[in-house]
Amino acid sequence: MEHRLLLHACCAPDATVPLADLAEEGYAVTLYWYGANIHPAGEEEKRKGALGSLAAGRVPVIVENLFIPSWMEAAAPLGAEPEGGKRCALCFRLQLEGAARAAVREGIQRLCTTLTISPHKDAALINAIGEETARSFGLRWLPRVFRKQNGFVRSVAMSKELGLYRQSYCGCIFSLRRGEAHESVSGGETSPGSA
Repeated sequence: MEHRLLLHACCAPDATVPLADLAEEGYAVTLYWYGANIHPAGEEEKRKGALGSLAAGRVPVIVENLFIPSWMEAAAPLGAEPEGGKRCALCFRLQLEGAARAAVREGIQRLCTTLTISPHKDAALINAIGEETARSFGLRWLPRVFRKQNGFVRSVAMSKELGLYRQSYCGCIFSLRRGEAHESVSGGETSPGSA
């Protein structure tokens, strides 16, 4: 029996392993894209396009166009925070709240995220925010740490095999300004001219 699940996808490379693993577990996945945190606009388009390539008509994709509140308005007061600090926690919350609203609109009762595949992100924090968010929207959270069992390494290999664009920074203007664009936070190679 298939169970419908909304999977918040931070990027295509990070969605590779979760999509495969969740399908194997019997979930009928709908991907959710929230790009308000991605800077500049051209970068957001590349990432959204890569997610579309990964889905390739096999997996439905919801592209969010309504951001409540504005990501920049919410994150700007925390611009000086270090990566992994309060700004990142706020960003996770905004993305997962957007996903939860979409799940409710679509009548999907289960929610999950690809964010836990990254070795640079706090999986316990992400799952705690996800659980709280899902509960507040009347949904069920599916806790996962996708980087376990070589999930991250598998995602790099799958992304290369599929020719997916891999970004070189988390996405927000603050990480880009700090020069963190030269660190591969999703673990992949960057396309020429990216970052």
